[in-house]
Amino acid sequence: MRYLDTSILVAALTREPRTEDMQDWLARQDADSLRVSDWVLTEFSAALSMKVRMAILTPGERATVLGAFAALRESSLSTLSVSSMDYRTAAHFADAHTSGLRAGDALHLAIAYNHGLNLCSLDKTLVAAAEPLGVNATLL
Repeated sequence: MRYLDTSILVAALTREPRTEDMQDWLARQDADSLRVSDWVLTEFSAALSMKVRMAILTPGERATVLGAFAALRESSLSTLSVSSMDYRTAAHFADAHTSGLRAGDALHLAIAYNHGLNLCSLDKTLVAAAEPLGVNATLL
């Protein structure tokens, strides 16, 4: 079972250097094996808003991408709620000050850890921080 961080979904659903790779990778996965969290929904929306502010997406394109994300969640992704245990675990992970983890990334790691999932990401810093914390992670 895999937990997807936001970087994979933004790359798959917007124009980015790894878009084709991530679309192909997602297409090869069993739908029952992919998880995201409520936190991914928040980060995904914020990432699209940033792309609008930077004039990378128009508001109309943002709406289209949000629709595509909703369809992908419905067809292929199971969404995990974020629990108080996830927040406490994330705080513990963030205590590792040398890891370079940001709060949101610590939360992704905590969710994957607490659910026994392999975290998949395009973020090298996030994946590098995972192993010392006991989190299984794969850099795509």
